[in-house]
Amino acid sequence: MRFGFMMPFQNPPRWARPYPELYREFIDQTVLAEELGYDTIWLTEHHFDDDGWSPSLLPLAAGIATRTSRIRIGTFILILPFQHALRVAEDAATIDILSNGRLDLGVGKGYRLKEFTGFGIPREQREALLEEGLEVIRRAWTEETFSFEGQFYHLRDVRISPRPVQQPHPPLWIGARGKKSVERAARLGYHLMGTGEFELQQVYDRALAQHGRNPADFSLTQLRWMYVAKTREQAWEEAGPHLSYMFSTAMPLLKEAGDLRKDRTMRDAPSLADLQKIDPATPGGFPVIGTADDCIRAIESYRQGTRVTDLALGMHLPGLASEKIRQSMTIFAREVMPRFK
Repeated sequence: MRFGFMMPFQNPPRWARPYPELYREFIDQTVLAEELGYDTIWLTEHHFDDDGWSPSLLPLAAGIATRTSRIRIGTFILILPFQHALRVAEDAATIDILSNGRLDLGVGKGYRLKEFTGFGIPREQREALLEEGLEVIRRAWTEETFSFEGQFYHLRDVRISPRPVQQPHPPLWIGARGKKSVERAARLGYHLMGTGEFELQQVYDRALAQHGRNPADFSLTQLRWMYVAKTREQAWEEAGPHLSYMFSTAMPLLKEAGDLRKDRTMRDAPSLADLQKIDPATPGGFPVIGTADDCIRAIESYRQGTRVTDLALGMHLPGLASEKIRQSMTIFAREVMPRFK
């Protein structure tokens, strides 16, 4: 199993810091992650947020590429309908060169209403934009010259140069939360990024097999919110307010979008008291806030319940002090990762 971090570069008003200081510290933490033996840094995209949730992933990936030498750099996810796919192919190829072949490109269709309104893109076109965009990127990376005639892209005699270091191309991933989106990833033959539900991962493997693909050839990266300290009480005291902020800001946007039935019927964000009652080893995608032993039990339970190749740890909770993040990163690397490497 490989371990990495989800890094959203959030800067909530309640804990706000100057952005140059915040960005410098987060990129410094990617260097620390590499030194500690982590496998991947996952970058994530949103737009128009008060807390500055990173809106521009590829410049961040390029910056990280120049500061590191081993750790892989992935997007979890780049919202492809907001980008021109050919420019993504060129920019991502440049990052693959800067990093000497360490890029993983994960894309998704997006969900937030205000983002589609802000960019002036009809939300009902997002699935077609995603599929066309992925085909353009893959063909730009693998074909010497190509033309493409679709609903949105009309390209003739395209040849990108320079090309990526990784051959035939950098790994391509699709982020998915619902059954239809998971099946799309399998049908198109891309790796899957999910949010922790066993059932959807099993849907993915079945769909791969139905399309004549071997699940063992495909990776599953799952996001798990996780924070580790010397005691469970300390972990909750340090991470609790930041976890609460994250749920209270994210869940109304999921409910507003209403992509899944469980989103449309969503109630208020869970209280910290309710979350603390859940045993860390409970199956599913619940946050794991506790000790190194709690994390080990949770990952063991997770691994027994489903196939998973990579964990993206949501340890960089919004507004959490840098020294606490570094402390959690270090404890996890020294006391948890050796059990699974």
